[in-house]
Amino acid sequence: PVRAVTKGESEPPELSWKTHARSTGTITTFAPDPAVFPVIEWDASIVVQWLRETAYLNKGLWLSLADERNGTDESFYFDGGIVSFVRHLNKPHQVLHKPVYVERTFENDTIVDVALQYNDSFAERVYTFANNINTMDGGAHLTGFRTALTRTLNFHSRKIGVLKESDPNLTSDDVREGLTAVISIKIKEPQFEGQTKTRLGNAEVQGQVAQAVNDALGQYLEENHGDARR
Repeated sequence: PVRAVTKGESEPPELSWKTHARSTGTITTFAPDPAVFPVIEWDASIVVQWLRETAYLNKGLWLSLADERNGTDESFYFDGGIVSFVRHLNKPHQVLHKPVYVERTFENDTIVDVALQYNDSFAERVYTFANNINTMDGGAHLTGFRTALTRTLNFHSRKIGVLKESDPNLTSDDVREGLTAVISIKIKEPQFEGQTKTRLGNAEVQGQVAQAVNDALGQYLEENHGDARR
């Protein structure tokens, strides 16, 4: 059970949360209830991964973790946001161009934040988030991204002569080889499918992401013909 504790109240053994107000902010401490969690073992790597992702998704945010068990501490701050995230993911590979980035706010205050970069491998690594939640099963934002990516690359491939008139269009599988991308959506009323929130269901997001990626990637290819051919 989780409940608030007022000043002077005795704390029951099963207490899970305590909040202490101070003049400089609020400190919240908690402990898992052994009646609910038979094995209580903190895995710092899981916390580190969440903090690092959150710092990437919110550029300019500073997060720190101190592990008092071994006296170690780590801090996370990325001024480049998800562009830094993509660069980090591509470190083991030879990249083919600088990251393509777009951030756009739509009329309903939905914020679309996308960064992508190709490398010399054949694997695809695309990570999607909605309100900082890792939507591992994708959803509308991923569908919009893939639609725009395939359409835009086909259009410019024909425009610059990489694809001839008799050539078939590039498929979705073709354009995903060597792709690293991060798609982050901030939306007022997210509609997640399932209790685990691993898939985003907001239909309007698909068109918004597609529009943002199509415009940004199209402009990049127009201005960088060498990268477009690669």
